[in-house]
Amino acid sequence: MPQQIILDCDPGHDDAMAILLAAAAPELDLLAITTVAGNQTLPKTTLNARRVCGLAGIRVPVAAGCEHPLVRELRVAANIHGESGLEGPTFTGEPDVPLDPRHAVDLIIELLLASDGDIVLVATGPLTNVAVAMRREPRIVSKIRHISLMGGAWGLGNRTPSAEFNILVDPEAARIVFESGVPITMCPLELTHQARATPEVVGRFADLRTPVGDVVVEMLRFYGEAYRRLHGEGGAPVHDPTAVAWVMDPTLVETRLAHVDIETHAEFSYGRTVVDLLDVLHLPKNALVGIRLEVERFWDRMVEAVGSYRAP
Repeated sequence: MPQQIILDCDPGHDDAMAILLAAAAPELDLLAITTVAGNQTLPKTTLNARRVCGLAGIRVPVAAGCEHPLVRELRVAANIHGESGLEGPTFTGEPDVPLDPRHAVDLIIELLLASDGDIVLVATGPLTNVAVAMRREPRIVSKIRHISLMGGAWGLGNRTPSAEFNILVDPEAARIVFESGVPITMCPLELTHQARATPEVVGRFADLRTPVGDVVVEMLRFYGEAYRRLHGEGGAPVHDPTAVAWVMDPTLVETRLAHVDIETHAEFSYGRTVVDLLDVLHLPKNALVGIRLEVERFWDRMVEAVGSYRAP
C-alpha cells in the first residue's frame, strides 16, 4: 500500500518541486498539503501551493496554517524566491484549486486522529504548524508514524554562519518537534546541496516538452540565477524534494542516527541544529540525519514525476 503523507510546506521553488514529486510518486498517497509562512508570507506560500496544484491537476486539500513563528518576527527569503515566492513562471488569474476552509493545524490534527498511526508528516518549511499541532492536541504525537523534514545542518548554515533557513525561521517550533519523541529523518544542507539543478538537469526537464516541465524549467532558471547572484555559483540546490524522496524510497538517502538539539538561546548560534554525529554526548539518538544522496536516481525520479503530468 502507498505510504500516506501530509506535506507541510512554504512554496518556494524547491517546495513546488516537492509537491510535484509527492503527488506523482506511486509509493505515496498525498492526503493534504498544508502551508506555513517561511520562504514568503502565508498568503503567498498558500497561493503558490494552489498554483502548483492547479498547473499539475493535483486535487488534494490545501489548507493555510500559521502566519508567523511562535515567538519571533517572520523573516522571509525574497532574495532567493522573489517577491511572490515563486518567481520565474508567469501565473495568471486565480488557480482553480480551492483553499480548504480548515486551518492547517486543525486539518493535520483531524487526519492524524482519524488514522491508524500510519501517516508520515513531510515538512519542508519552518516547523510552526507541526509544533502548534503537537501543543494543541498532544494525542497526535503517538499517531505520527514518522517526520521527514528538510532543515538544519551539521556544519555551516545558509542564513547565518550557524543556522539553516527553515530552522532559523522558528527554532522554538523546531525544538518542540525534535524533543517530541516522534521518529525523525532530517535532510540537512550537507545532503540537499548534493541535489543541484545543474544546466544538464534543467535540460532534462526542458526535453520533456510539457506544460509542467516548461514551468519547472522557468522556476529552476530563476532560482539558479538568484542562487548565483547570492553565492557566486550555479546549480542551485533543490533542497525540499529530498525529504519526500526519503519517504518514497529510503535507499535514495543514506542516513546516520544521531542526537540533534536546537539552539534557542545563544547570541551567535541561534537556530543552529547541534548534531552529535560522533556521539560525544552519549545522549539518546532522536533523528536519522541524511548524509549522502543517490543523486542520479534522485533526478531520475524527479524527472519521471514531472514528466507524468499532462495538461489538467
